[in-house]
Amino acid sequence: MSQNENLAALSAAGVSIWLDDLSRDRIQSGNLAELISTRGVVGVTTNPTIFQGALSQGHAYDKQVKELAAQGADVDSAIRTITTDDVRAACDVLAGVYEASGGVDGRVSIEVDPRFAFDADKTTAQAVDLWKTVDRPNLFIKIPATEAGLPAISAVLAEGISVNVTLIFSVARYRAVMGSYLEGINKAKIAGHDPAKIHSVASFFVSRVDTEIDKRLESIGSPEALALRGKAGVANARLAYAEYEDVFDGGKHTSTYAHLASSGANRQRPLWASTGVKNPDYSDTLYVTELVAKNTVNTLPEKTLEAFADHGETRGDTLSGTADAAQAVFDQLTAVGIDLADVFEVLEREGVEKFEKSWAELLTATGEELRGAGSN
Repeated sequence: MSQNENLAALSAAGVSIWLDDLSRDRIQSGNLAELISTRGVVGVTTNPTIFQGALSQGHAYDKQVKELAAQGADVDSAIRTITTDDVRAACDVLAGVYEASGGVDGRVSIEVDPRFAFDADKTTAQAVDLWKTVDRPNLFIKIPATEAGLPAISAVLAEGISVNVTLIFSVARYRAVMGSYLEGINKAKIAGHDPAKIHSVASFFVSRVDTEIDKRLESIGSPEALALRGKAGVANARLAYAEYEDVFDGGKHTSTYAHLASSGANRQRPLWASTGVKNPDYSDTLYVTELVAKNTVNTLPEKTLEAFADHGETRGDTLSGTADAAQAVFDQLTAVGIDLADVFEVLEREGVEKFEKSWAELLTATGEELRGAGSN
């Protein structure tokens, strides 16, 4: 089967296309393998919400839940077994991509328990445990970019473990994440790990920024405010990309990376997350078309992936050299009364809360299934 032309053009522009979804049905039916061959998918991301959705639909997990119930497994261990089995299987499906890309792509991400988002020690311990349990070199451990998450990122990287840093909303926090990455790689090198074998992405969220800021702009209601709707998410990501260039591509803060790069260290690629468009008034491929540059990742819900396959356009690099225009948007947002610091604080808190809620629902549903299977 040939690859879709629109998505092939996106890949050719240097964007790694990852799927923001995973389920056992998708793996066992061959759908994931098909998306790799026809849609250029070279990675998979998961989160508690995705797992909650997968386990609540269909019967793909019934047999395993029954077996776990017979073994007397508790809810937490059952979820751990089920999710790590799925991620391990997905890693195997993507093993060829991993080898062909020299370890850059072919990655599957699994998130630490969101209840640990504000506890660095528990996050670190579980990250190490998940890495050992899945036991695949193309795994990414997802760690939230909370303030408590920053030292955990460094600590996990220092163990030689590849990390996907998630729930990044502000440029300031992104800057701190890159600092944690470089610190972790340096510690890994000192500990005797090969920096070339450690990879990382920084997942910068896009659509949620527009959703929150648009709501506030509509509350303000002035013509100047309303004219700024739908502009903040892309502008924020473009400012983040300028910071990435500054650290990894010859800017004023490049020296630390250059030193590590001489030992084989990889750049921490920016990953555009939350790229499904929520507002029907906007183009359904907005957060793909406007965020194109080499060495970036875009993780797409299947709906957005198919929209781009159908009518997406790649206009070349739409990130480089855009920082001044993006800053102008932010200056205008501030001028009309948007408290950007509060926006990012709210988004981070809500991001963790959403994953905690999904995890709680997953625990409840799995507990009910275990009890039901145990009584049969």
